[in-house]
Amino acid sequence: MDKQHTIARETDIDGIGLHSGKKVHLRFKPAPEDYGIVFIRTDIAGCPQIRVSVENSIAKSGSPRRTSIGKDDIELFTVEHLMSALFGMKIDNLIVEIDNEEVPGLDGSSIGFIEILEKAGIQEQTRSVQPYIIKEPVVISEDGSTIIALPSDEFKVSYTLDYRHSFLRTEFVELVITPETFRKEIAPARTFCLESEVQQLQCQGLGKGANYSNTLVVGEKGVIGNKLRFEDEFVRHKILDLIGDLRLLGNHLKMHIIALRSGHSLNVKLVRKIAQQRGRSISAGIVSNYQIPDGGELDIEEIKKILPHRDPFLFVDRVIALEPGKRAVGIKNVNIDDYFFKGHFPGRPVMPGVLILEAMAQVGGVMMLSPAENRGKLAFFMAADNIKFRKTVLPGDQLVMEVVAGKIRSKTGQVHAKAYVDDKVAVEADFMFILAK
Repeated sequence: MDKQHTIARETDIDGIGLHSGKKVHLRFKPAPEDYGIVFIRTDIAGCPQIRVSVENSIAKSGSPRRTSIGKDDIELFTVEHLMSALFGMKIDNLIVEIDNEEVPGLDGSSIGFIEILEKAGIQEQTRSVQPYIIKEPVVISEDGSTIIALPSDEFKVSYTLDYRHSFLRTEFVELVITPETFRKEIAPARTFCLESEVQQLQCQGLGKGANYSNTLVVGEKGVIGNKLRFEDEFVRHKILDLIGDLRLLGNHLKMHIIALRSGHSLNVKLVRKIAQQRGRSISAGIVSNYQIPDGGELDIEEIKKILPHRDPFLFVDRVIALEPGKRAVGIKNVNIDDYFFKGHFPGRPVMPGVLILEAMAQVGGVMMLSPAENRGKLAFFMAADNIKFRKTVLPGDQLVMEVVAGKIRSKTGQVHAKAYVDDKVAVEADFMFILAK
């Protein structure tokens, strides 16, 4: 898995907001692991913070030319070009101090942000980051525009730009997005508008900082007062915008995005729908976007993100070793207060063998559901073979359960499990599971 990244040292940049026309100063600062991307409005009393997240996204139908984030009535506009650069560079954690309401437009692309951040240096951090995976297709359509997210083992974008214009013809680009392809093929592409749209945009209060240097203005016969960096620079900038909007989900996406004439509003709607799909399952109480801690140790709350079981039927207190899809070791501390002792040989309490098997199966479930491709699924008990009870389990014992994978397929899995008390085998068995959404 990829490691998280921040910048090595502070750096800053000045510019003008493309839409507000206001001068703005940005200072980039390194941030600790798991911090995320956080903007700090230094121009407002108390320096309010706005975290880059789906929850803080703002999609305004009256502002189709930009993406905004906000919290508690504090907003920040036109974040997409910077967010696209951070995605392309795989920068996960960053503090961004900003003294105005809009991120500077620079030359209308992402390349200026990349160059200043490269000078600051990229610092690899110790914690890993889980890829953001979807399980099912997600589709959004609106007013002749469509955007689709498909499950994939890589991040690919296929974009079709379709303007009914004499110069701005239909363009198509398909790319697997990596740091290298982003910097070379996408980052230099600049924002654009039609000459016929200029007056309408200005009436909406947009484009006050735009000029022929930072915006490609497209007339009937070509680009006015500028030259293209790519023959198909327009569709490449649309991909740049799309990536910046998808950055609301995170950096490490694995999905195939197919877009037809999609813009910021539709992009953000897709992001929100993806987030809903991957969110907490109401029926099972599990999540699909958890991260396995380095070292593979899970406490009870982390186990609950993987398994749907809850008290009194959750029989794993802690996982002390985990190799996703290969091996797991879990612990159950057997206590006299456990509910089953009240009726199972109450005069001489013994943990029921069927519950020991259940505890072992739950450790097997953690092991099989922890690989990225299985997160958010359920593991249903299908069969148990070769069961041997070798030692009673009593109150005060610590049950140590080791599970090792056998044949694991996309929809089924076999494991061999042993439960120990004081380093002696108490129970062993082979289990078969079915993996389901």
